[in-house]
Amino acid sequence: MPDSLAAGLRLPPEALTRPFSPDQFDFVLTEELEPFRGVLGQERAVEALQFGVAMPRPGYNVYVMGEPGTGRFSFVKRYLRAEAKRLATPADWVYVNHFDESREPKALELPPGTASAFVSDIEGLVDNLMATFPAAFEHPAYQQKKGAIDRAFNQRYDHALETIERLALERNVALYRDSSNIAFTPMRDGKALDEAEFAQLPEAERDRFHKDISELEERLNEELASLPQWKRESSNQLRQLNEETITLALQPLLAPLSEKYAENAGVCGYLQALQINLLKTVVDQLVEVEKVDGQTRKLLEEQYLPCLVVGHHADGGAPVVFETHPTYDNLFGRIEYSTDQGALYTSYRQLRPGALHRANGGFLVLEAEKLLGEPFVWDALKRALHSRKLKMESPLGELGRLATVTLTPQVIPLQVKVIIIGSRQLYYALQDHDPDFQEMFRVLVDFDEEISLSKDNLEQFAQLLKTRTSEEGMAPLTADAVARLATYSSRLAEHQQRLSARIGDLFQLVSEADFIRQLANDEITDAGHIERALKAKATRTGRVSARILDDMLAGIILIDTAGAAVGKCNGLTVLEVGDSAFGVPARISATVYPGGSGIVDIEREVSLGQPIHSKGVMILTGYLGSRYAQEFPLAISASIALEQSYGYVDGDSASLGEVCTLISGLSRTPLKQCFAITGSINQFGEVQAVGGVNEKIEGFFRLCEARGLSGEQGAIIPRANVTNLMLDERVLQAVRSGQFHIYAVRHVDEALSLLVGREVGAPDEDGQFPEGSVNARVVERLRDIAELELEEDDKAPANDVRLNAASVAAEQAKDASRRAHTRRR
Repeated sequence: MPDSLAAGLRLPPEALTRPFSPDQFDFVLTEELEPFRGVLGQERAVEALQFGVAMPRPGYNVYVMGEPGTGRFSFVKRYLRAEAKRLATPADWVYVNHFDESREPKALELPPGTASAFVSDIEGLVDNLMATFPAAFEHPAYQQKKGAIDRAFNQRYDHALETIERLALERNVALYRDSSNIAFTPMRDGKALDEAEFAQLPEAERDRFHKDISELEERLNEELASLPQWKRESSNQLRQLNEETITLALQPLLAPLSEKYAENAGVCGYLQALQINLLKTVVDQLVEVEKVDGQTRKLLEEQYLPCLVVGHHADGGAPVVFETHPTYDNLFGRIEYSTDQGALYTSYRQLRPGALHRANGGFLVLEAEKLLGEPFVWDALKRALHSRKLKMESPLGELGRLATVTLTPQVIPLQVKVIIIGSRQLYYALQDHDPDFQEMFRVLVDFDEEISLSKDNLEQFAQLLKTRTSEEGMAPLTADAVARLATYSSRLAEHQQRLSARIGDLFQLVSEADFIRQLANDEITDAGHIERALKAKATRTGRVSARILDDMLAGIILIDTAGAAVGKCNGLTVLEVGDSAFGVPARISATVYPGGSGIVDIEREVSLGQPIHSKGVMILTGYLGSRYAQEFPLAISASIALEQSYGYVDGDSASLGEVCTLISGLSRTPLKQCFAITGSINQFGEVQAVGGVNEKIEGFFRLCEARGLSGEQGAIIPRANVTNLMLDERVLQAVRSGQFHIYAVRHVDEALSLLVGREVGAPDEDGQFPEGSVNARVVERLRDIAELELEEDDKAPANDVRLNAASVAAEQAKDASRRAHTRRR
């Protein structure tokens, strides 16, 4: 291969990274900087959130989407709290007893900041009730009036008996009465006769006595016929006296409350109903009882004390509530139950508010994954937002599984702005499958994963680090440390002109570096602490990659880094194991033989190849046909495999290496094994960008370094990925010293030329390749196979079925949908 071609494709060291220098910053230590309270590089998201929060119309709830660690959650909370302070404080709410229907508690709206005072006022009323009663019934005036009522009844009763007693004495009959009985007894000579003496009387006299006593009993019944009416009148008079006494005693207790809450119609109505109910309660619980005690107080509180639903500070602004565990009860409240001898019972005092009650009039922040993972919650939340009413009920009641008496509290008007924070996948899934979602969450706040690398953003990057270190009590950072963190951020973004928006990962690294600083007893965090933290993290998560490297060095995993071979090349892959991702070279092999099976993807055939990988293999058919088979049918049999790959394979970044091995097999041209290659191709042979390019290069470099750098080894990547290069310093040093090389290609021919070590041949105006070139040998081989196939077709029976490349491609379109925890891409 001409040196000029290799030199034209070889990347200089300065193109392999974006260096950040301490000279780019106007400070020595971050403590010199002003704190940064915004969100770095997320102007679009900030504007969207501002719009969603300010929009007063219903349905403009907010969905915040983006990857964790981009600062979306902390910024949303900080912004909402700042905005909420400028908004009006919403009303307070309490539940009170509905005396006519105890199963339907009433909701009372109170001015902000007054609910606690109202509860305290009713507590004071209970204290006054216990102090006033039964003392009010022991007052002399009350006792005198009660005595007069009792005497009036007794006088009527005694007068009736005196009349009967006079009639009885006229007939020598005595009247006896005790507490419950009235009896008549015959007398002789002023003395009552006993039964023996009465039996000795003449029969005529006994009959006279019987007749007289019978007449007296009838007369007694006539005189006492009005006794029930006398009792009713006496009871009515006593009840009226009690009500008058209670009313007079309650007047000084309730009058201040009525005056204090005169402008609140709901509270005034409750106080009137409370006064009416107290007429009965005082008699039952404060008069008839022998002693007023703690149990009596508890009964009064259970009947009259309001249940506080939500109370605010008068000048606290709108509430901002973040519910970390959005179960049904935690969001909508719950009705608690108590047991009495095995039976469940409840009351309005056992209503417990939820996050929606606390957030009413303000903002409620929820996490989408947790919200959608709870039963009943999503549908109930949509109902509440649609009706703008907050109803407290048990979800089990709708299923008929609540086998006890429950409550139906009065609904509360709901005015809340819901902010859901979740992933992009969930947002698009809700958009596709829930028609109500778009109507209720019309504002999308999209946090980008990358930040453009401008001067302002770089300054804010440093200010953000200063803010974090100050808030967490960590040591300040030097300008050199900030430059190293900026390099790390660009590496996370995989772009030389961008910073990563995954601020959480950056702060994690700063925390680990600060810990290393503490162990070293240093006062400030420098770039050296950052480097040690990165190496320590790589060591903690590097067990699998180290084991794979050992297997390669031991020859267990077959990867050549020298020599040349037909139908084999080194592909660059990224192996993902849990949350760890690292580069691993893998051998790509291809075999070609006559037949009509087409290009067979072995990974797909055994259900290890995922759809995107299978797509990349299928594109090879289109490229081979359009490039080499314009004058004859493309009818070959070929097998392509990613050797010693035992997990699922996804992504099309191996398609460039696969086409090179396939061409090597067709032309019988050996490929240099000192190179490793990655890239995706289209049907025209143009090389397209891939992901994970830094990890891929470093994975192959580690193997070459372990075996000994020869100066010929290198990696071949797409030209479009040059801007993504942020390589490790060890790789950069090897490139500077000429021990390792990075090549960038735009077309398959360029990559193939590097691998075979010479020009592969460009087509002329007629589409013909130079004789003897690699491409010309591919055409010749394909023509020979096609002619061989035509000869076989002439000999084959008419009903013989053969597969062509198109049918194979259609078969390969079927998707093996399963994925695994460990996969390559």
